[in-house]
Amino acid sequence: MDVIETDRPKPPPKRGVYILPSALTTANIFFGFYAITSALAGEFDNAAKGIGIAIVLDGLDGRIARLTGTTSKFGVQLDSLADAISFGIAPAVVLWQWHLSAYGYWGWIACFTYLIGGVMRLARFNTQNPELKHFLGLPIPAAAGCIAALVHFVQKYGHWSFFQSHAFFFGLIGLTLILGIMMISTARYGSFKNFGFRGRIASRNILLMALLLAGIWFFSHEVLLAFALVYFLSGIFGTIRRQIQQHGGLPAGKDDSKIPGIPD
Repeated sequence: MDVIETDRPKPPPKRGVYILPSALTTANIFFGFYAITSALAGEFDNAAKGIGIAIVLDGLDGRIARLTGTTSKFGVQLDSLADAISFGIAPAVVLWQWHLSAYGYWGWIACFTYLIGGVMRLARFNTQNPELKHFLGLPIPAAAGCIAALVHFVQKYGHWSFFQSHAFFFGLIGLTLILGIMMISTARYGSFKNFGFRGRIASRNILLMALLLAGIWFFSHEVLLAFALVYFLSGIFGTIRRQIQQHGGLPAGKDDSKIPGIPD
């Protein structure tokens, strides 16, 4: 009599596969530390590039862990600590060394506001419902990306008179404060977790990725800043649009951004 074989459980991933996400997270920490030491040495463009590389590694470690089924509590905690260093401490040190130390306690307050906002954002993310389609509050890698992109941009166009004016320096303090506040806000930001290369939209995503990479390769100073600012402003304008819909009586859709214990 023939025996019908049932679906057998998939074998667990090999031991080496578990190491890969943690290795990427460790590399994330390395480049965050590199950004700090570069800022202390006055090499601000290298510091910005270190933060940028850390952002790429942060996106890869989680995606690879999910694809290989090697997610773990240890990996989650290590990733949070890495993000606190690379996207919390490193950008704050870069800003302080770059310009804000010249403004005394105002610069100190701005840098600390950014840092504490980022740490609180990470703590809230660890308790956030993983089924949400949006990030609640500006993700800390995106906030760090805004700072890194701005530093990288100014390294090329720093000869402009505006970047030597008090208006720019006070604007930098304001931007740092706003980034810290937006990280602990309830503004919704799009998630790139579902950005893939399968299904009907694969060709579109491949084209968009190719255009973005080409733009970064040839015009990194301009494209990176534009991309960072568009994403940063998307949450602000999205919040304004929802407020107008609510007060105007228009259907605003189901609000899936609320988390128990976190007020609006």
